[in-house]
Amino acid sequence: MIIYIHGFGGSGEGYKAKAFRNYFQSHNISFLAPSLSYIPELAINTLEELIANFKDVKFIGSSLGGYYALYLARKFCTKAIVINPGLYPYERLKSALGYYACNFYDESHFEWKKEHLEMLKLFDCHQVSNQTLFLLQKGDELLDYQDVYKKFQNPQILLEEGGSHSYEGIESKFELIKSFLFD
Repeated sequence: MIIYIHGFGGSGEGYKAKAFRNYFQSHNISFLAPSLSYIPELAINTLEELIANFKDVKFIGSSLGGYYALYLARKFCTKAIVINPGLYPYERLKSALGYYACNFYDESHFEWKKEHLEMLKLFDCHQVSNQTLFLLQKGDELLDYQDVYKKFQNPQILLEEGGSHSYEGIESKFELIKSFLFD
């Protein structure tokens, strides 16, 4: 089972989630992309409840979802692909505090609070294993790809020139992702 974890303000119905779902289902690989709460503890609790239902789970996470995937992969000793991950969301998401945070899928608004930033600290991961692959694009306008090198020793990284935070051309990495997760 592959669980895709979307980013802040995202949804299990976003572009990447749908693209991954179509790809993995066409290869008869079980895939879930839940729409998670913006409240970090609820998001992690939901994911842990899903994980309990499956024998072998692997993760793909993007942005904040990459942060969650790092935590869960370490906790459950499994593989993860993290795409332009937010490594310090408790710092980076301070700018979203207040009533103005927006879900990019359905345009609903939610109140992002300081307590949510504190919750994020509970899931910080300071080590990664060789079971984690980082997919990074230098053109990410929101996050600095160099944070991965600063935070982790000898991470496995596929680094590309250009791109953006949404990770342009993710479809071109589907075979590599499948190989990494299942080899």
